[in-house]
This record gives sequence, C-alpha cells and structure tokens, in this order.
Amino acid sequence: MSSLTETIRTAIEALNARRMRSILTVLGILIGIAAVMLTVGLGQSATSSITSQINALGSNLLVVTPAANQSSGGFRGAGQATTLTTHDAQMLADQTVAPDIAAVAPTLSTSQPLKSSLNTWTSSVTGTTPSWLQVRARTVEAGRFITDDDVNNRAAVAVLGPDTASQLFDTQSPIGQTITVGSQAFTVIGELASVGSSMMSNDDDVVVVPSTTFATRLSTSGNADSVQAIYLQAASQDVLSAAYQEVNQALLTSHAVTADNADFTLATQAALVDTMSSVTGILTAVLGGIAAISLLVGGIGVMNIMLVSVSERVREIGLRKALGATPAVIRRQFLVEAAILGMLGGAIGIGLGYGVAAILSATIGSSLGMAIVLSPAVALGALAVSLAIGLVAGVYPAGRAARLAPIDALRSE
Repeated sequence: MSSLTETIRTAIEALNARRMRSILTVLGILIGIAAVMLTVGLGQSATSSITSQINALGSNLLVVTPAANQSSGGFRGAGQATTLTTHDAQMLADQTVAPDIAAVAPTLSTSQPLKSSLNTWTSSVTGTTPSWLQVRARTVEAGRFITDDDVNNRAAVAVLGPDTASQLFDTQSPIGQTITVGSQAFTVIGELASVGSSMMSNDDDVVVVPSTTFATRLSTSGNADSVQAIYLQAASQDVLSAAYQEVNQALLTSHAVTADNADFTLATQAALVDTMSSVTGILTAVLGGIAAISLLVGGIGVMNIMLVSVSERVREIGLRKALGATPAVIRRQFLVEAAILGMLGGAIGIGLGYGVAAILSATIGSSLGMAIVLSPAVALGALAVSLAIGLVAGVYPAGRAARLAPIDALRSE
C-alpha cells in the first residue's frame, strides 16, 4: 500500500511539473466525456418524453389515418387522401363489427384565428364527438363537454383548452362567452383540464367543437363526411391486439382493398412508441458516435503527453532502475500518471455534463416540455470509460519506459 501511495504521489508531482500540458490533455478528455454524456442524456430524455406524450393521447389507443391517395393514372403516392369517413367511424363503433372497441372518436382539425371580446389568438380547432373525451383521456375543468344533441343539431358551441381560454379571456371565466372562430360565432360551454404541452404539440391550446358543426361551418373539404383521423380505445390492454385485428379487417372489407394496397394506416400506442424510440435511438447512436471521436482524440492526447514524458525523463528512469526499480515499477508509474489524467478528465467532464444539462433543461428544455436528465449509471459509465482511456493510452508509453536499459538511459543527455 505504501508503494502504491508513493507511486501516486510521484505521479501527481510529475504531472504538476508539466501543468499546462496536463491541463490541455485533461481538457480533451473532459470535452469528450461531457459530449457523450449529454448526447446519451438527450436521447434518453427525448425517448422518455415522446413515450409519455404518446401515452398521454389516451389509454389502449389505436389511431386510423389516411395512407395515400390514388391518382387518375393509377399510381399511388403519399398524401392526405380523404379515405376515411364518418361512416367508417360509425361502423367501427358497432359492437358486432369490433366487439373489443370501447369508444370511437372521428376527428377533423385545422388552425383558425380566434377572437373574443378581449383578445385575438390563433389555435388548433378540432371537430369531434363526445367520445373524444374518453378516448383522449381528457377531463373538463369547468362547464361541460359537447353532447350527442350538440352533434345532431350542429350546435355552435365550443370547449376551450386552458391555454386558449387564458389567451382569449385572461383571468375571466370563458363559460357562456362568445368567440369567433374564423368568421363563425361560437358559445363557450366548457374548459378542459390541463394536460401540459410537449415538443410535438400543446394539447392545452385547442378548441373542440361538434364534428357536424366543423364540417358545415369550418371545413374546406368538399366531402362533409370525410374525417382526418379516427381515434379508438380498446376495451382493455389485454384485448388491444384483438381490437387491432378487428379494426384492420373491418376497414379492409369496407374499403374493398387488401393489406398490400390499403388506403389507411392503423397504429397502436405500442407501435408509435416503438417507432419513435427507434428513431431517437438511431439519432442518439449517430450523435454519440460523433461525440466519441472527441474521446478518441483525448486518448491520443494522453498517449502523446506520456510519450513526451518518457522522452524527457529518460535519465530519471535510468537512475531509478540503477537504484533497483524493476520494469514493473516503472511501468506502473507511467500507467498511474495516465490513469490520473483520464480520471481527472472524466470527473471534470461529468461535472460539466451535469452543469450543461441543467442549463439546457432550464432554457431549451422548458420550451420543449422536456427535462434533460443524466442518470447515475451514465455518469459512472463515463468515469469508467475515461479511466480505461487513460490506461489504454498509457500502456505503450509505460511499456517503452519499462524497456529502457539503465546504462543507455543514464548516458542520455
């Protein structure tokens, strides 16, 4: 133990004697460690945020959207085709067709200018049915939600998200107030409870109106029965797969298409999460690989300083060998110096990573609705990597120092 302590003390003294060179070497390692930590942290935080946002869409959710349009020449291509209709939604709500579906909510949406007696604002306007509240797992904070009577009577009523309400009416209650959506007047009957914003959308900034009212007053589509998406809720998580098969088969039969040329896309929450996680995983791997290059540069820097150190300390090495130091002792001396450089760079890099993560979370992260969290496992992994870099980079210089013959080293000027 005393021998190891003496080795560490000597290593620190040697590095301190070449302070500026050591600082520059540590700088290369700490930048690489901090970059890798932040990249992994951003990837993990993005995946977690996207997963929570998709789960916030509703429980046991399935989403049907148009897949493509058919041109007159018979070629298929990506586009916003009006292949889904209210009749599809009514069919899927039939328990004899899809017994494992608990609720169905067809939706149309557009961005519209809004105006109240106090302010103006632009928000997303969604036309849907009463089932939307259940399917999207939303609740009403004040007033009421749209009803079947509102849909049947094409009532000019609207339910506001909390952010929309505050923008239009400041601190006043919006219930009973009149707003203008586009050029149409609507009476506010309710306000939704807050669910927060995300990097994908702000679900608190929305206006919900009856689907029939949207189709007759706000839609620019020539087909009053068309819908942009159909949200469905399976009866439970256990029957989600069965519900998927029922919906898929019913739409294929109704649209007289096959799976190869289906004019709709059906996705589940799990599929959406897997897709987004795959995308963020690939991005994290690519960015992590780029950041790892700086770690490689840092390792080369450690090797460089250790080689220079061996060249400058040839006489010292010869003297120590003449006094009885074995090649193993000399090798250990230089390996400890390299390890100290790696550990020091890693420790400072971890601190820098946590500091930058906190700053980004407080600035960019708050606007995206995503906190950048670095896990302790990532920090410990970064520290282990920095130590490994120091040791690997120090192996060749340490071996070179250990192989020096005492007489040759003493003769060196």
